[in-house]
Amino acid sequence: MAKFLIVEARFYEHLNDLLIEGTVAALEDEGHKYEVLTVPGALEIPGAVALAAETGRYDGFIAIGVVIRGETYHFEVVSNESARGLMALSMDGIPIGNGILTVENEAQALTRARRDEKDKGGEAAKAAIAMLALREKFGA
Repeated sequence: MAKFLIVEARFYEHLNDLLIEGTVAALEDEGHKYEVLTVPGALEIPGAVALAAETGRYDGFIAIGVVIRGETYHFEVVSNESARGLMALSMDGIPIGNGILTVENEAQALTRARRDEKDKGGEAAKAAIAMLALREKFGA
């Protein structure tokens, strides 16, 4: 049994609730423990994961959030930089599942967040579990 930290950027509460529902279900199905940490936005997720990883209290991490395209370039910055930050942490051996949705509109987000549709929260949890298993396999 491992302990995971779900780090969420709670900007769209109803969408995050759906993502977290899938994340928690996937973790509980495998018998894992979890905590939830809320940060201001998707850009803060990699920093929060990095800080939490330093404590050694968690075996893996799941990033949860929703970024919906707006009228400015900000969407690209948030989408790209949050993904880049998570990838950098992953390359350092930190088991992470990326469940940050980057979508054009709320309808796309709902489809991806609902457990009975795309269940991206559950997929992110499964990815984190798989990456933890790989880290353990290679003795890291």
